[in-house]
Amino acid sequence: MVDWVKSLSKVLYVDLGRKVSWVEEREDLFGKWLGGVGVAVQLYKEEVPRGADPLGHENAVIFAIGPLTGVFPMASKVVAVFKSPLSGFIAEAHGGGRAAATIRFAGYGAIVIKGASDIPIYIVVDGEKVRFRDAGALWGMRSSETVGRVLREALPGAGYRTIMRIGRAGERLVRYSNLTVETYRHFGRMGLGAVFGSKKLKALVVIGKSGFKLPNVRAYREVYKEVYELARGPLTKKYHDLGTAANVLPLDKLGALPTRNFISGRFEGAREISGEKLAEENLARRVACLACPVACIHLAAIREEYEDERYFYKTEFVPYDHEPIYALGSNLGISDRFGLLKLIKAVEDEGLDSISAGVVLAWATEALERGLVSLKETLVELRWGDWRNYIRAVGYIVSQPNEFYKTLALGVEEAAARYGGAEFALAYDRVEPAGYHTGPLYHASLAIGFRHSHLDAGAYAIDQSLVASGAPVPSPEEAVKQIIEEESWRQVLNSLVLCLFGRGVYTKEVVVKALRALGYEADEQTLAELGRRVYLEKHGIKFLEGFKPEGIRIPRRILETPTPLGQVREEFLKGVVSYYAKLVRDYIGDRSAG
Repeated sequence: MVDWVKSLSKVLYVDLGRKVSWVEEREDLFGKWLGGVGVAVQLYKEEVPRGADPLGHENAVIFAIGPLTGVFPMASKVVAVFKSPLSGFIAEAHGGGRAAATIRFAGYGAIVIKGASDIPIYIVVDGEKVRFRDAGALWGMRSSETVGRVLREALPGAGYRTIMRIGRAGERLVRYSNLTVETYRHFGRMGLGAVFGSKKLKALVVIGKSGFKLPNVRAYREVYKEVYELARGPLTKKYHDLGTAANVLPLDKLGALPTRNFISGRFEGAREISGEKLAEENLARRVACLACPVACIHLAAIREEYEDERYFYKTEFVPYDHEPIYALGSNLGISDRFGLLKLIKAVEDEGLDSISAGVVLAWATEALERGLVSLKETLVELRWGDWRNYIRAVGYIVSQPNEFYKTLALGVEEAAARYGGAEFALAYDRVEPAGYHTGPLYHASLAIGFRHSHLDAGAYAIDQSLVASGAPVPSPEEAVKQIIEEESWRQVLNSLVLCLFGRGVYTKEVVVKALRALGYEADEQTLAELGRRVYLEKHGIKFLEGFKPEGIRIPRRILETPTPLGQVREEFLKGVVSYYAKLVRDYIGDRSAG
């Protein structure tokens, strides 16, 4: 067994109900599945019964890192796998910051959190020591940022440290609540915050002080230098300069920037909330995840005068990127940058996924316009561009003062089922979409998606390449093949575990070099086969849990609003779903037969 497998193979198990922990050596998993999502999916299969309630004690949260973590640039992500309270099936979310390296230097390749506590607690993993601490004083704190500050002051010490915590949204079991890492990173999609809330787990703190040996320092240094130079060069310049907010103007020009609940692909206020304008007027700092030379995290500073004292100001730092700009900006008709940043901050404080929150608020706005609901339900006048009332509505989603907001907390699919308006309720498999309306392949990738992120398969880029080349839209079968081929390689990157902003840096050739420098003899074909196997494993579990792709509701609005490639055809999406279902069911059948 190569050295990096041994250094990664410890899995920490934490049982919240019994308040106990233990460690197991799992070289079998890390030797076969690399790490990250590959290992996490296998641990999920072991820990989560098929009929488990996502908000019940049988659900588990698996955090996993990979062989490149703490060793190479941009290997900065942690993969979390759990059963989603939003979709009801196995799900995946990724978080950055210091979490990945900290878990590595604490001596673990994965952490499995099981059971549920009877009282609010937080966990401190300090190397081999695991402590369960009362979180009663933290429960109910409005700002997840405040929780992080309190825990930082309470837990001083040397070494790497990460603090993952939920806000009030997670405590209130909002199905699209997130888990904040450090201050500006998140496990955003699929409702991990609600899973933590259901377990009465306010925070997970990990402290890492140990190290590990590299098998061949000279070979490692050579590859490291190559990767480092690539990571700080033109391949990542966009992410450093403007971040993903650089996408706003190009998408608007294409007619692919979702606006006012996807009623249009163009927003008249796009320039005012673009990455360029934010950089010119609001950018205060760039922040990087640990061991990353890119620094893609962009923080805006907003200055606001105190109400009761003139010429006395408070300054807040607000992280921004394309997804909250779309979801809480163009999709809500907000072009006021100050208002947009205040709304993003409100969503951050409560611990909500900004994508889902924005799509839910857009549906509610249109539902009020059409008379499906009234002010009796919404409590405030929801109007496109009115950021102040949207901030109030964010608070109501969390506090849930009436049945309407209790329903909004369940997601847009539940809201439309209760109040009507399914034709303009934007969701695939109960999950609200990311901010691209580029064409049929992107929407196909959402219909058959798993993580429900634009980074699943990057199919928006396939659409854009078709626009640029003038090539015809492929058949549904060919579209599925292209999506799965791209997503399968991303499973390799997510098993290593790498930030997908570095996918241009970590080509197949570079990945093979990096692994060989660590003593692992891999070739491109072996890695490609592993990626496809991980892809099918994930989707196979979802099917076995009861997922029926033929029953996916295709939002009418998607079919009505033109994309740069014209109208998305319903029969195309149905053809995609049908062919995808056949491939996954064939895999399940082959596995059963084997």
